[in-house]
Amino acid sequence: MRSLIVFFGFFLLAAFGSAAPYVHIRAQEHSYTSAKVNYVVDFPSPTWHLIGEPDDIHQHAEFVYGDRTEGYLRIRKESVEEGLTVKEFAHRDQDQKERFRPGYVDGKEEPFNGRLDGLTMSFEYTQAGKAMAGRTYYLQADSHTVYVLRFTGMRDKLSRIRNQTDLIARSLRLK
Repeated sequence: MRSLIVFFGFFLLAAFGSAAPYVHIRAQEHSYTSAKVNYVVDFPSPTWHLIGEPDDIHQHAEFVYGDRTEGYLRIRKESVEEGLTVKEFAHRDQDQKERFRPGYVDGKEEPFNGRLDGLTMSFEYTQAGKAMAGRTYYLQADSHTVYVLRFTGMRDKLSRIRNQTDLIARSLRLK
């Protein structure tokens, strides 16, 4: 009897599987915006939730994917000095904010295309003896503004949601 149920389940999945995942994923998407920010960002999963909004002291929005070890995102609007490219800004930012982490190791640097173009920089580090990873998206809004999306989490868990981090970064748009 159990094998008949399993067979019937696989049959239904095969018959209706091509359309069902798209509808399911689209139904779970949600967006974030606020009067305190001038952008909108889409999240492909309800597992992403807001934990901190910008205020007078903290000028960034924070989100987690379940908990901080699975995925943590900080979005911040940064001013770029005159004549500085997004690549130069990204290298300076990494030098000032990430390289101090214990066990820091540089990763890939790649161009990134979305609604706002820029580049990504990946790195690895350790935290409390655990292998961690970070992926930062530098998205240029104009010659003076870059939006920085910093994702961190346990190395294996962050790599599993890479498609989501890319989708989130591609979805960022200005109001």
